[in-house]
Amino acid sequence: MYNFFIAVFYCGYFFVYSCSNMAKRQSVDIEIDKLTNSIENAVTGEKFETEFSRVSSKEIKKKDWLFDWHKELKDKSVEVYKMTTVENKNIIQGIISMRKETDFVFVSLVESAGFNRGKDKMYMGVGGNLFAFACKRSMEFGFNGCVSFISKTLLMEHYNKTLGATRALGQRMVILDTEAEILINQYFKNK
Repeated sequence: MYNFFIAVFYCGYFFVYSCSNMAKRQSVDIEIDKLTNSIENAVTGEKFETEFSRVSSKEIKKKDWLFDWHKELKDKSVEVYKMTTVENKNIIQGIISMRKETDFVFVSLVESAGFNRGKDKMYMGVGGNLFAFACKRSMEFGFNGCVSFISKTLLMEHYNKTLGATRALGQRMVILDTEAEILINQYFKNK
């Protein structure tokens, strides 16, 4: 397999993509149902503060997730985090996998727990919270909150409207500094 790179200069940012890795990456397919300041009970509207920590394979039951998170955890180039509520650290609300690139964070996989998907979901705001965390990690790395991911084609407009993500190359989307700051302030203002 050939290993080559594509460089894209976009809105004042220089993104370098390794094309040998692009074929292995899956498309992001998570609903951004509502931007909240935490997660919100879909029925009562009650808000629950969230927190993120590294997840271990012992905490993930394969049957509860669409993606193979055990496989993702074996990849040492990615960081995999779980999102829980502060009140209940034993129930995982969502999981995100990200990789530190040259000048941005690449989101490899992101998923809401099964009970947070569909019309009968328990909590709203999970998807936005997961992406806000990726932007926060990017900020901590000194990348101004810039995040990139590969979107399913049908969801590109949805991610543009909900996250402020912009199409960069093919199905590749980016969340740049201004939009990242909005997401970070939305979810991590008091943290």
